[in-house]
Amino acid sequence: MPSDPARLRDEWRDVPHPARLSHTNARRGEILSAHGAALDNGLPVYTDPQSGLSVFTSEFLARRGSCCDSGCRHCPFIVD
Repeated sequence: MPSDPARLRDEWRDVPHPARLSHTNARRGEILSAHGAALDNGLPVYTDPQSGLSVFTSEFLARRGSCCDSGCRHCPFIVD
């Protein structure tokens, strides 16, 4: 994990970036379940049940140490 935890969003591990997965998304529960399973198994990515694309987990992104500004769904960082 990054050495400066103040840079991480609250609930960064389990709650997707608020602008990148709507609470109204019909498949939100399924997506969060896939993310949680990947976290539980120590995987860096999971397959998005909605698009079929690979999505980085919050843990993987946090270990990178900084935001890449690519709009990642599970970006754990506070971005100004």
